[in-house]
Amino acid sequence: MKNKPSNTRRNFIKNGATLGAALFGAPMILRAETLGLNGRTSPNSKIGMAFIGMGLQMKGHLGMAWNDDVEPLYVCDVKPNKLAAALKEMQNRGFKEIQATPFSEDIMSDDAVDAVVVCTPDHWHAALSIDAMRNAKDVYVEKPMTLTIEEGKAMVEAEKRYGRVLQVGSQQRSNYAFRKAAEMVRNGWIGEVKEIYAGLGSFPPPRLHAPEAIPEGFDYDRWLGPAPYEDYFPYRVEGNYGGGWRCYWDYGSRKAGDWGAHHYDIIQWALGMDNSGPTYFVPKGHSGSPHNYFVYEEGPKVVRDHPDRKGFMIRFIGTEGEVMVSRDNKLSTTPTELASRPLSPNDERLYVSNGHSKNWIDCIKSRKTPICSAEIGHRSATVCQLTGIAERLNRPIRWDPVTEQIIDDPEAQRWQDRVRRAGYELPA
Repeated sequence: MKNKPSNTRRNFIKNGATLGAALFGAPMILRAETLGLNGRTSPNSKIGMAFIGMGLQMKGHLGMAWNDDVEPLYVCDVKPNKLAAALKEMQNRGFKEIQATPFSEDIMSDDAVDAVVVCTPDHWHAALSIDAMRNAKDVYVEKPMTLTIEEGKAMVEAEKRYGRVLQVGSQQRSNYAFRKAAEMVRNGWIGEVKEIYAGLGSFPPPRLHAPEAIPEGFDYDRWLGPAPYEDYFPYRVEGNYGGGWRCYWDYGSRKAGDWGAHHYDIIQWALGMDNSGPTYFVPKGHSGSPHNYFVYEEGPKVVRDHPDRKGFMIRFIGTEGEVMVSRDNKLSTTPTELASRPLSPNDERLYVSNGHSKNWIDCIKSRKTPICSAEIGHRSATVCQLTGIAERLNRPIRWDPVTEQIIDDPEAQRWQDRVRRAGYELPA
């Protein structure tokens, strides 16, 4: 990743000339060595945790700081207003010594930090997660885990190489209704699954706008990171569930990555495809198709935004019944008695997690594998990325989930990765 001038970091942190002191008259946390934190964890054996990317999605994840096993040490963001607001909130919550920094390097180099929550735009997920793992830190990274297929492969390799506990933020796996739906499908309760409908919705096209002045203190170059340089205007960097940076292919995967990373992940789970995936991806409009869809080899067809979902987010249609599921523990089946039928002794039982962040924290302590590891997150993100490639090329693509390569299409194969700007190379 691109290095900043070292004197900038030192001047930012030292002598009390800190963001907290400047804005709120409150001192930040002292460095780990000053506190006597010479090992990986604090003297009270709490998990030293840092939070990177203080936007909308992070608001829920800050709840990890209230866990008795966690000691929050840093908040981090390149936007001064976001950083200041996060610092103030944490100080108001009683964490008077928490440190704020716009530089992830400060977190990576601090041995007191045991774990990092990565909640940036998608194009930064891989670099920050890999950097954290190679610096002996466990990682919670938002979905989709990566922006490109090759980034996903690198994440899986880093998780193995460094022996870290990585949880992808696909929290529907930690919901009872989604787990029950997946178990019913996995155990053949609705017969052979023929079609699956998933509701993702849509984003508006990316906006074009006249360049504007970069706000003072905002490190826009670092926000762009590995993405191509583009002129600044506010909407491009806006954290907005209805658009903002999520509309741009350089920073996200549009709705395929936004909601597809949730629903396609559950479909992968229900079909027993956590280490595999579909083989054929078709964009909307091809041969008159009214919807994007993809197909598993000798398996079901998954249709995006089919209107006949019976009011649910996902509808599984089998030869002997149906399962429909949504958030808020909404679950319905045909026949209706399936929803209340218990698993038999011979039925396969799926991983039980009753809290996604809690599962991660528990696994940090036990060193067990969490419910959504890098391999799972990578395979689900790959589905999102392949649907996006087919959409952008406006033609079908074929995928080999064993070799993890697009088949017989050199142009499409190039889209499995991207050129990264100099100074923002992917860590090894």
